Amino acid sequence: MTDGDLPWVVENEGELHAFPWTHGNFTDSLTAGYSAWVMRRQEERIAYAVMLTVIDEAHLLNISVARHAQRGGVGGVLLHHLFGEALRLGCSQFFLEVRPSNDAALALYHRHGFAAVGRRKRYYPAPDGQREDAIVMRRDL
Repeated sequence: MTDGDLPWVVENEGELHAFPWTHGNFTDSLTAGYSAWVMRRQEERIAYAVMLTVIDEAHLLNISVARHAQRGGVGGVLLHHLFGEALRLGCSQFFLEVRPSNDAALALYHRHGFAAVGRRKRYYPAPDGQREDAIVMRRDL
């Protein structure tokens, strides 16, 4: 992911999520040196991800697939790319948080070897001012 990708990333983020990351969130991730990727099919951007690595742990901060590319295995391909990058950077574990209401993401993560290891209470903003828990998931690399 580069600064040139950000207009597309931010536009898709707004279309895909009720509480999207801002342009500033993505810029800060790039400035901080997080591993940030845009996946293309030929020249067309179809997905993106941001991953933070700390010592021997990788943390998935954001992964999103453009609506027109969903349900075709793109998320799994991008996840496997991130697993490879995390291994290359010396990580042995991969963590993420996911909304309990996000059935598609939960199914994807289970298919790719993640297991629930905890819960963060009131982690995500939710409609009508409420907060939604996050399921913390982990996978060995």
